[in-house]
Amino acid sequence: MNPVTAVVVFIIIWWLTLFTVLPWGVRRTENPEEGHDRGAPARPMLVRKLLITTVITLVVFGVFYLVVERSGLSLQELAERYAH
Repeated sequence: MNPVTAVVVFIIIWWLTLFTVLPWGVRRTENPEEGHDRGAPARPMLVRKLLITTVITLVVFGVFYLVVERSGLSLQELAERYAH
């Protein structure tokens, strides 16, 4: 896998993981201030969620990379295989 493909795959996995991690531990604000959304989280914990997302992505990408490298498949071959 060339480096550009690896970076693109990593970014795609990272974003997908982020959207699955974002809802974790969300608690609504009981009494929001005037002008604030009632559904906004009281403590979004974004830094923690970004770190969790990165760790999960590193593991998933590592498994993906090992499978692709050990099997000798390329993303092009995988796309051609399942395109029919």
